[in-house]
Amino acid sequence: MKSLPYFCRGEVIRGFGRGSKELGIPTANFSDSVVDHLPADVATGIYYGWACVGNGDVYKMVMSIGWNPYYKNTKKSMETHVIHTFKEDFYGDILSVVMVGYIRPERTYDSLEALIAAINSDIEEAKLKLELPEHLKLKEDNFFTSTTIMNGH
Repeated sequence: MKSLPYFCRGEVIRGFGRGSKELGIPTANFSDSVVDHLPADVATGIYYGWACVGNGDVYKMVMSIGWNPYYKNTKKSMETHVIHTFKEDFYGDILSVVMVGYIRPERTYDSLEALIAAINSDIEEAKLKLELPEHLKLKEDNFFTSTTIMNGH
């Protein structure tokens, strides 16, 4: 995808309230204004990259973009799971992400357990891929140290 790496930043909003509760995998949701700016060639599916909350440290992440077929959503969403344990929610904070690569398309799962297993597999794949030198260097990108809110880079 020619639009990758893709940099974006926005406020974390309350999502569908299911990530942490049902899945045990907390996700941060972007507002529609961020989702609406996605380049046309960024397909729905699972991505990996780097994320930073506020002016905090930069962590590995996986992101789901799409209609979430398991939940039959009617709206497109961008849900980021930062691979780090945070002590508290960060609704209202600014989340900065760089989407580095694509893992897989969206799928529908027969059970919550199958969905959770797939997400955990995505997380493991993201952890490995982000160790590659060309991906690791994006962790240090000045995008994460600049504080202006912008779409793109």
